[in-house]
Amino acid sequence: MKPLQVKKGEILQKSGELRSKIYMVRSGLLRSYLIDKKGKEHIFMFAPEGWVIADSTGPEIPTTLFIDALEDSIVLVREKDITKEHQNVAPLVKRLSVLQKRVIMLMSSSAIDRYEDFIRTYPNIVQRVPQRMIASYLGITPEALSKIKSGKLRNT
Repeated sequence: MKPLQVKKGEILQKSGELRSKIYMVRSGLLRSYLIDKKGKEHIFMFAPEGWVIADSTGPEIPTTLFIDALEDSIVLVREKDITKEHQNVAPLVKRLSVLQKRVIMLMSSSAIDRYEDFIRTYPNIVQRVPQRMIASYLGITPEALSKIKSGKLRNT
């Protein structure tokens, strides 16, 4: 697998494409997101160095997520069928674990708890992404995030 150099802002996958791929981040930072019917962007996941990012759809099902680069990045690209290759499953297991925890937190945790978990989960990217993207990931407004960071918001 030859490393692929990706420029900041480059879109690797668009919603609706078939045959999505798995992107393993060697350096840089990727994200996956969706755009709802109102045009609002919702961050699904960040993928810093050592992480894997992909859409969870099957090979013949249109993708739901966009995937793009937030920084100049180097990624390894794999075909979606990972059942053929069993090596290096650890990044995929990490991704599934983070996603499961995130869904549970979105269902049951306060905005403050979700922000604190974000800091623990992604300690090296807090300063690398815009605050509006962190707010989108947390499911809150940028204003609410500012209040959380300044200590003015309690139990949202």
